[in-house]
Amino acid sequence: MTNNIISRVALGRKYDEVNKSGMNAKAIIEKLLSLLGTFNIGDYIPWLEWVNRITGLDTKVDKVAKELDIFLESVFEEHIIRNTKGEYHAGEAKDFVDVLLEIQNGKETGFSLQRDSLKALLVDSFAAGTDTTHTALEWTMTELLRHPRAMETLQNEVRGLVQGKAEIKEDDLGNMQYLKAAIKESLRLHPPIPLLIPRESIKDVKLLGYHIPAKTQVIINAWSIGRDLLLWENPEEFRPERFLNSDIDVKGLNFELIPFGGGRRGCPGSTFAIMVNELALARIVHKFNFALPKEEE
Repeated sequence: MTNNIISRVALGRKYDEVNKSGMNAKAIIEKLLSLLGTFNIGDYIPWLEWVNRITGLDTKVDKVAKELDIFLESVFEEHIIRNTKGEYHAGEAKDFVDVLLEIQNGKETGFSLQRDSLKALLVDSFAAGTDTTHTALEWTMTELLRHPRAMETLQNEVRGLVQGKAEIKEDDLGNMQYLKAAIKESLRLHPPIPLLIPRESIKDVKLLGYHIPAKTQVIINAWSIGRDLLLWENPEEFRPERFLNSDIDVKGLNFELIPFGGGRRGCPGSTFAIMVNELALARIVHKFNFALPKEEE
């Protein structure tokens, strides 16, 4: 589902079929995500990076990279042809590729963008957004199934606010405070990336009495922060109510809750990810009832 959503937003359609070259875009993305989750010893011990050649990891990465490059090139060519022929209808929303091509062809940025840079931006969208988004949704549903009262409270809120509507729209989400609280609580307990993307210190610094030399890799444990007894009352409990009267958000300004990181290097797609999760969860609990089998409760 999340792969299809990102495909439609970024590429204009789902691309889940086999194309003229016999390539299946969905399968390529799945292979990419699988490789990104593979343990790479060179990331932690650089002088052992040669091990990847023996295990075959480098070969697999090169193969998927070539397949992905061919696919993305075909996507760009398809959009260029559509633009040239004027096949877009009036009022039709532009996708991310259209925007990137406009930036590449325009002079507003003051710098040039090569095709490889545009492809890299698209790869980032899929790599960072597909797996993390559906992981967050799965954990939220898991916790709600384990806590029937929370599920009931959420369903009552959603169904009460959209009474009489066949489908929930993005505009309906604004007043769903328990929905937002449930997602925040799930992200606190189960951040999609427990150890945030590593950073590197640019100079020597002293922090809380510790000396951190320049070029030191720094890894932030978002999972541990979300379960810290000094920051949270009963941190192991799934209790969305803790966020109902709280200003704590996931935008990176409240350091006790940073599933998307923070600052200039925080996740640029966090707003999109939250919106997708809110809308998907609202529609699911609006239409369906869920419960664990009796013996598993």
